[in-house]
Amino acid sequence: MRVSVIPTVLCLLVFVRVAGAAPRGDACKIPAALQHDIAVRYPRAKLVTLSALDADDRGFFQKDHGDACPGLTRVDFYGDGNPTLALVLIEKGDTKEKAELVVAHRVGGQWKTALLDTANGVPVPVVWSRPPGHYTDIYGKEEIRATEPVIVFTGYESWSILYAWKDRRVRKIWLMD
Repeated sequence: MRVSVIPTVLCLLVFVRVAGAAPRGDACKIPAALQHDIAVRYPRAKLVTLSALDADDRGFFQKDHGDACPGLTRVDFYGDGNPTLALVLIEKGDTKEKAELVVAHRVGGQWKTALLDTANGVPVPVVWSRPPGHYTDIYGKEEIRATEPVIVFTGYESWSILYAWKDRRVRKIWLMD
């Protein structure tokens, strides 16, 4: 009895150690069908991951969002309950990087993508979602009363833009400039 228990316990300990040491890659995992569509539409682009951020920005992101992916957030942006992802894709050009904010919405078994915005240069932008609510721009001139979750696209210590689906179109306001 003792002989069979020891190998079992050792195997369990090894399994638990390996499982605990495994990288948390699921946060940046994109569904396979969408990966294919993104690769075709944006062949030179990569999803923003923690390793793409400088040390300060990585720290800012992790402080507020833990182990989430800085280049991907799941959000019911259109309010229809269908899977929707906001993605930040980085493409290295000849002289600088270009970031693209893309919304992917699964409708009728197909992923439909829309480019919401682009940003050039540094810092590498990140994305997250916020709940429905009342949002006012940095200047106090525009406001959005969002009835669905919103998308926030941010270049830390530089700029931040909020996007909302309102009146059957995308609206945006600057939260920081």
